Amino acid sequence: MSTIYDVTVIGAGVVGSAIARALAGFELKVLLVDARNDIGDGTSKANTAILHTGFDASPGTVESRLVHRGYELLRDYCAQAAIPLQNTSALLVAWDQEQLDSLPTLQTKAEKNGYPHTEIVSAEQVYATAPELGAGALGGLVVPGESIICPWSTTLAFATEALQRGAELRLNTEVRTAIIESDYTILTTNSGTIQTRWVVNAAGLGGDKIEALFGFERFELHPRRGELLVFDKLAAPKAPVILLPVPSKLGKGVLISPTIYGNVMLGPTAEDMTDRADTSTTEAGFAFLRSKGEVLMPSLLNEEVTAAYAGLRAAHDQSDYVIQADAATRYLVAGCIRSTGLTSSMAVAEYVVELLDDAGLELAERTGLPPTPTVPPIGEYQLRPYADADKIAADPAYGTVVCFCERVSAGEIRDALTAEIPATDLGGLRRRTRAHNGRCQGFFCGARLTALLNQAADDTKAEARR
Repeated sequence: MSTIYDVTVIGAGVVGSAIARALAGFELKVLLVDARNDIGDGTSKANTAILHTGFDASPGTVESRLVHRGYELLRDYCAQAAIPLQNTSALLVAWDQEQLDSLPTLQTKAEKNGYPHTEIVSAEQVYATAPELGAGALGGLVVPGESIICPWSTTLAFATEALQRGAELRLNTEVRTAIIESDYTILTTNSGTIQTRWVVNAAGLGGDKIEALFGFERFELHPRRGELLVFDKLAAPKAPVILLPVPSKLGKGVLISPTIYGNVMLGPTAEDMTDRADTSTTEAGFAFLRSKGEVLMPSLLNEEVTAAYAGLRAAHDQSDYVIQADAATRYLVAGCIRSTGLTSSMAVAEYVVELLDDAGLELAERTGLPPTPTVPPIGEYQLRPYADADKIAADPAYGTVVCFCERVSAGEIRDALTAEIPATDLGGLRRRTRAHNGRCQGFFCGARLTALLNQAADDTKAEARR
C-alpha cells in the first residue's frame, strides 16, 4: 500500500477508459480498474455501435449536451486513432399515421438539440433509399450525420492512450469495500488494497453497488438484455443506411443497421432481467426479432445469420445521466449512462475533469504527451493487413491468413497477444482482430487461436518467473 493514487477510475468500459485517458493528460497518478479480465468486456462490447448526433435526446438534459459535444469529439478522435467510422446517415421510418404525424415534432427536437440537419421525406423517397423495406411505409425522417463505429476499437484506443500517458491498469480487480480516511480512501479488492485520493465510479451496470460503498442511493440499476441477429455480409446492400423506427413511449424499438465490419444487424430486444451476468440468447428473443424483421424487411430473413449475441445495458429509474462529484468523500459518479455512452464518452470525460477541478483536485497539464495511438484496422472498408502489400513485404506474417472468414492474419493475432493491453481469451481476440467472428464461427480457426492463446499465456508465465 505504499502507492497513493490521485484518482482511481472503477470500470474500464468505454466511459471509464475515456475518463482515465483524460485524467492521464494531467500530472496525476491514475489507476483504472475493472472486475473483468479485459477492457470493454461489459456493456461496451455489445451495443448497436452507432455514433449518434443526439437528434432525439431530451433537450436541456446533461445527456443531450454531452452527446452533442461527444459526437464532435469522437468523430475527430476516430480520424486520429484510425478507429473504424463510416457516415451512413439514418432513416426513421413511419409505418402508421401517428408516427408520420410525429416527424415534425422529432425534427423540432433535433433542432433544440443543436442538430438542424434532418429532413422529412415522402414514402417514395424512403423506398428510393431502402428499396428492400417491407410494404406500408408512409414517410420518414433523414438524419444525415448518424454513423456506424467500432465500439471495441474505441475502448481499446482510450485505454491504450491512458497507459501511454502514464496511467496504470488492473484487471480482474473487483472493488468490495471503501474506507474513507482523512486524506485518502482505502479500497479493498479481491486482488489487494488500493489507496487513492479520489474515486471515479464508471462501473456501468455495477455503478449502484459502488454508490452504496460511499453512502449514496441516487439511482437503482437493473440489467436490460438486448438480443441481436447479425446477417452475412452478402446482405449488406439491403441496408445502405441505419433504418430506425420512430421512437414511442415504449422506447426506440428494433432497428436494421449496417455494421462497420460489413454485416447487417437486426435488433435489439429489450428484456428486463435480474441476473447481471446473463447474456444468453433465447428462442423467444429470436422469434421476436424475426417477427419484427418480417414487417421491416422480409427479404432480410432469407439471408444467412452468421451470429447472434446479447448485451446487457444498465436500465435505471432516472431521466438523465447522473454525473456528480462529492468533495467531502472525494467521490464522483458517472452513472445512468445509457446506450448513448459510446457517443458521449469523451464529453463525459471532459465534464468529469471539470467537476473534479471545481471540487478541488489540483490539475496541472502534463507536457510532452505521446501521440495518439492507432488501433488495428478491423473495419471492412479499411486497408486490412491481408491486402496491404507493403505490410506483407515488411513482415510475411501479415500475409498468412489464420481466420479465412474474416481474413485475419497471423501477424494480427501476434500483435493482439503482445499489445500493451493484450488479448487473453477468444473474446479479446475477436474484439481486436475479428477472428472467430465470421461465417464458420471458429470451426476452422478456433483450435489454432486457442493454441496461440495458450502459448501466449505460457510465455507470460515464463517471463514472470525470470
